Amino acid sequence: MAQYFEVHPDNPQPRLLKQAAALLARGAVLAVPTDSSYALVCQLDDKDAVDRLRRIRQVDEKHHLTLLCRDLSEVSSYARVDNRQYRLVKQATPGPYTFILDATKEVPRRVSHPQRKTIGLRVPDRKGLQLLLELHGAPLLATTLIPPGETEPMNDPAEIRSRFEHQIDAVVDAGACPLEPTTVVDLTDMANGGEPRVVREGRGSLATLGL
Repeated sequence: MAQYFEVHPDNPQPRLLKQAAALLARGAVLAVPTDSSYALVCQLDDKDAVDRLRRIRQVDEKHHLTLLCRDLSEVSSYARVDNRQYRLVKQATPGPYTFILDATKEVPRRVSHPQRKTIGLRVPDRKGLQLLLELHGAPLLATTLIPPGETEPMNDPAEIRSRFEHQIDAVVDAGACPLEPTTVVDLTDMANGGEPRVVREGRGSLATLGL
């Protein structure tokens, strides 16, 4: 049965999130709240955990997974970012935006897009998740928690536990999320003088990016 951590949305308890971080270090898959919706997360370099995360969502290797980062310094460690790309990303972080960029060698090949060698990265604006990332000490690999065969992400942590209690290891309950997906912007063409490409318009305003 999945463990259940109830944390305050504005003043998350470090003691509880340390327990959640310890589970992640042992290869766990967790459901956590973000600034867009609940997501499944695991360690980046744990192949078994990544495979389990994909099985739970029933997505293949071509489905873009996202790295949740604490700040822009982590973004530049895992993606190739030139000055134009960096300025654009800086305008929108932290916040509900996912940026697709060329992955560096720090990203295991099995989690980047198999043809394009790209990765989605974001810096979430959610206190509990930021603290979890700090305690974990590295980015987390994430995918929106959308049940197989459905189109809407889940937003009720008690329901998440009920439906996935035998598939995931823990739920971090910090209340409801906005339940609107991130805005996804592909920045890879900018490296060759091109322009950003909006893949999905979501909660993040395009005006913030000047798009």
